[in-house]
Amino acid sequence: MTAADVIRAYHDELTAIRRDIHAHPELGFEETRTSDLVAAKLKEWGIEVHRKIGRTGLVGVLRKGNGQTSIGLRADMDALPITEATGLDYASQTRGVMHACGHDGHTTMLLGAAKYLAETGNFNGTVNFIFQPAEEGLGGASAMLADGLLSRFPCDSVFGMHNRPGLELGKFAIRPHAMMAGGAFFDITISGRGAHGARPEESVDPVLAAATIATTLQSIVSRNVQPTDTAVLSITCLQAGAAYNVIPDTAVLRGTARAFKRETMQKIEGNMRRIATSVADAFGATAEVDFRFLFAPLVNDPVQTEAFADAAAALVGEANTERNGPAVMGSEDFSFMLEACPGAYINIGNGTDSAPVHNPLYNFNDAAIPDGAGVLATLVEMKLPRGAV
Repeated sequence: MTAADVIRAYHDELTAIRRDIHAHPELGFEETRTSDLVAAKLKEWGIEVHRKIGRTGLVGVLRKGNGQTSIGLRADMDALPITEATGLDYASQTRGVMHACGHDGHTTMLLGAAKYLAETGNFNGTVNFIFQPAEEGLGGASAMLADGLLSRFPCDSVFGMHNRPGLELGKFAIRPHAMMAGGAFFDITISGRGAHGARPEESVDPVLAAATIATTLQSIVSRNVQPTDTAVLSITCLQAGAAYNVIPDTAVLRGTARAFKRETMQKIEGNMRRIATSVADAFGATAEVDFRFLFAPLVNDPVQTEAFADAAAALVGEANTERNGPAVMGSEDFSFMLEACPGAYINIGNGTDSAPVHNPLYNFNDAAIPDGAGVLATLVEMKLPRGAV
């Protein structure tokens, strides 16, 4: 009997928890109700709880035997500023906020693993259950690290998991080395001099400068980044003016940059600043660049990747475990924990008929809960076997 088989005995309980969290979503650093619920469940199962780590984050600690090895298992808790359109009977009760990325499911799967491990105790060592706030671009992982996460709760390795729409239920995918891109947001403010639209010679036109900067920035990936590297630079917003016959004083470009190496991100930022200021100056305008590095590249340790894949294969079989899955340009701030401690991050199937994440029609698939909780529990049992020291 696998860990997932045991966890199926309380699948209904876990599903109720997941749907309760889904109905009461909270944005980053506002996850007070979710944290209270998680803390209450951990205490109910006899797990030591530590609150207010990274503001609304918490850690549950479970020790068995005399083993000196410790493992961190992490789940994210925050929701997104999206209005839900699923029509489910447990849909979000908070207008404009929904669990559109499955963090409600991630939190529930980690709770399922905690309940199982507390009841069975089939390991020797320490498990730190890390419930992280504010993954969606607000720096929750960094906040927990700054509050001494790994010094207060030392981990020899740390692991995370995310659902993947389009991947079949009962399947896992992982890859060693770079798996997800680092990400940054940027704002470029171009300042010129406004004028009547009929007298452009009296202006320093920030709109023309912004348009030229937008097209020139595309040369960074094609001409400054090595062809063997992968990078994306997307202008997603250009705002300027509000009248047909007025050239405005300012224009703003916004967008995102992604790459699999920190040094590539630094190269993108440096070239962006050079292009923006130089092009603006050529038009007689000025440009200010605010480049915010929000996510480090997510890099899986090869040894820990193999251990996580082995746990998945032990649970669902080798045929359902993709050990060299695709790298993706999306970002994940668990990457900062992986920079501080060796570990790995795995994808679990959310089903082939699932809406994509960050979509108002998305819903986490409750059928994935036993396998998700089970793979985390199996990983602990395989890495912290009884009799080990």
